[in-house]
Amino acid sequence: MRVLVVNAGSSSLKFALYGTQPGATEIAAEFHLHDGRAWLEVKQGVLDAGPAWETTRETFHADCVARLLAGLARAGAGFDAVGHRVVHGGAALHAPTWLDRGMIADLASLTPLAPLHQPPALHAVEALLAQAPECPQLAAFDTAFHAHLPEINRHYALPARVRDAGVVRYGFHGIAYASIAAQLTRIAPGIAAGRVVAAHLGSGASVCAMRDGVSQHTSLGFSTLDGLPMSTRCGALDPGVLLHLLQTEGWSLADCERLLYRESGLIGLSGLSCDMRTLLESDSEAAAFAVEFFVARVAETIAAMATALGGMDALVFSGGIGERAAEVRARVAARLAWLGVRVDAAANAALDAQHAAAAPCCFSTPDSSVALMVVHADEQAMIEDYVRGTPLPA
Repeated sequence: MRVLVVNAGSSSLKFALYGTQPGATEIAAEFHLHDGRAWLEVKQGVLDAGPAWETTRETFHADCVARLLAGLARAGAGFDAVGHRVVHGGAALHAPTWLDRGMIADLASLTPLAPLHQPPALHAVEALLAQAPECPQLAAFDTAFHAHLPEINRHYALPARVRDAGVVRYGFHGIAYASIAAQLTRIAPGIAAGRVVAAHLGSGASVCAMRDGVSQHTSLGFSTLDGLPMSTRCGALDPGVLLHLLQTEGWSLADCERLLYRESGLIGLSGLSCDMRTLLESDSEAAAFAVEFFVARVAETIAAMATALGGMDALVFSGGIGERAAEVRARVAARLAWLGVRVDAAANAALDAQHAAAAPCCFSTPDSSVALMVVHADEQAMIEDYVRGTPLPA
């Protein structure tokens, strides 16, 4: 079976085509959208999807799917099944699931819980359904990895009627954490069986506490707004702030949503950029403050997750920032020195050029009480595994 994996973001569509042998990537590429202009960046293999074009956010994903399928047809590269990353599976969906019209409608109803992420994935699903209706499509859910959190970590201090209505901690980035757990089990089984805290740091960011590869706690909660500050999202926030803005300042719900999802986080703190690379290179005081704020919250959250595990045997960094920003890793680790964390500075600096390495890489010193590692969270390969391992629908 040849598998096409699609990972749709609000302004991107990543995909990978895998051959008949598991893990055999034939093509890996990403469509980008910026200021109404879209283009394809091919990272592996060869694919002609045509020149850059003008489009809108509303039609971008359908455009990408049309160009992707046309390019694959020209290359004679077919596929037998499609796997999608879908951020929210709700309370009921705890395993990868083949999609039908009813399931797509159920997933669309969860859009208010992940307004930046759920629509793009479903736009890609619908576009593929329209152009390749006979091809089975599977959804893998970011929430599924956290579906069995201990009750004490799953619930909020809210009345039972609210909790029973589904207001609980769902957690996200689950496919990335599943990839980390699988790689550690294969490469470093002793570490994988212990108490691992993973910090998945990118434009979205979270921390997860795992014991024997199973999620025990995570910083993201009911929505994708909780926990760490992110590129444009606020992270943990006193809910009284929203009450104040709604009641006293006359804000609307739309105003609040825009603030929380698009105007906060690194862009809100710095007033300059939501990109950590830009902030690290800047000599602006606001940029420096945004970086230090992010580092402080990451370190505090790692310590909290270690508490949930009763200790920490390994700290794993992943994601665009976690894999490529040695300075951020070093500064986070320095704030955790009281836990006996010790960084090999040379090894840490060298990892930025190796962030796509297949095997996890260690950058702690021999006397560190915690193993420090960088692991490339390969969501697309994980979804390929799900597609191959899930029996096709009857």
